[in-house]
Amino acid sequence: MKTIVRGGRIVTSSLSFEGDILIEGETIAALGSFPEVQADRVVDASGRLVLPGGVDPHTHLDAPLKGTITADDFFSGTVAAAIGGTTTIIDFPVQEKGQDPRSSHQEWYGRAEEKAVVDWGLHQVITDLPDAFFPALDELIREGSPSFKMFMAYPGARMVDDGVIFKAMRRTAENGGFVLMHCENGLVIDILEKEAIAAGRVDPVFNSVTRPPVTESEATARAIALAELAGVPVYVVHLSAAPALEAVAAARDRGLPVYAETCPHYLLLTDEKLSEPDFGGSKYVMCPPLRTPAHQERLWKGLRTDELQVVSTDHTPFRFEGQKEMGRGNFPKIPNGVPGIEWRTALMYHFGVREGRIGLNRFVELIATNPAKLFGCYPRKGEIAPGSDADLVVFDPEKAVTLSARTQATMSDYNPYEGWALRGAVETVLLRGSVIVESGSFVGSRGQGRFLRRGESIALA
Repeated sequence: MKTIVRGGRIVTSSLSFEGDILIEGETIAALGSFPEVQADRVVDASGRLVLPGGVDPHTHLDAPLKGTITADDFFSGTVAAAIGGTTTIIDFPVQEKGQDPRSSHQEWYGRAEEKAVVDWGLHQVITDLPDAFFPALDELIREGSPSFKMFMAYPGARMVDDGVIFKAMRRTAENGGFVLMHCENGLVIDILEKEAIAAGRVDPVFNSVTRPPVTESEATARAIALAELAGVPVYVVHLSAAPALEAVAAARDRGLPVYAETCPHYLLLTDEKLSEPDFGGSKYVMCPPLRTPAHQERLWKGLRTDELQVVSTDHTPFRFEGQKEMGRGNFPKIPNGVPGIEWRTALMYHFGVREGRIGLNRFVELIATNPAKLFGCYPRKGEIAPGSDADLVVFDPEKAVTLSARTQATMSDYNPYEGWALRGAVETVLLRGSVIVESGSFVGSRGQGRFLRRGESIALA
């Protein structure tokens, strides 16, 4: 089947030009002008931007957390992703302590294979690593899941100590894996949380008070030091605090292969949200927490100067009713996370490109090209070029939209950006040449997404 995306402004991380895209089957065949080609389908992109499908390397779908499960499973969550211009996600199977990590990997694989409507991969979370599990890590890499995440937070649950981190990093030096780190000092935060609860400080605002920036920056610097000692790259997830970014920037200045992501909520929301009345602040509880505006300005600067390489969503959606409310009277019991997968493209375009904080090519680099390179799926994903998958987003840069829980696809019952008016919206989305979003509505099918076998990370300059 031949498809032509005609007359749009094609934008990649390095180029921007008017033209057509010829698609044959599932891949891009050529770029240029094809007035004589008889296509089975023509997508009119006149007056629109044509972007590579977004790659979101940080989502949590159908995931257990604090006695509940995220509101989106792999169907509703990937529908939201598609509507938002994301055609590839990477999610996180969580190893149970004492369990072979391949067990949770297979469990998540089964959930995604049945339901996902966009292409997907998996980062394996490591919570326990006796030497007997080393061959399992090697096998996961051979099977196309070469990335592993570890937590420096949540003692008694997902936290691992420095010895486990160092062991895992040294193994990836041998097998070509890539390590992601959640950087917060979990033991210190645990003390601060217990002291707050004992003193009657139980409201959502204490999510921020008990996780001050230094608990993030200390752990970030420590993770970087362990990676340097092991001789491997490291990727810091959901960075929120200016001093943590300074640790990343200093390491990169020394030539170390250190990478980091931030998320739209850290760029656009502040800790004032945690004080919303009627327990409304619980909607904005996440870890690390929202910060002050000064941190936001430093993060935007980091995006411009390449101290930060990726904008992910850390999409961890819960409902306020029956889920966020679980933490009334005890803020550490609030399921932590916010929805975001549906609005990343529009938010970053409006507040990044339109408001002059980042350029159009950099926008594409942050939401598509860089994550594809770092997580071993470039140029198949994150690019518009002959041979790449025909994952494309036709984006109307002038369409006005208002974000609201009433119209969203995610199953969360609130929108953290409720009532925000944006200019720029996803119009049409193609996944491997098939239209899955048309006029902003999902038209694909359950289970249409495929497991994405990934290779080694491509180092960024």
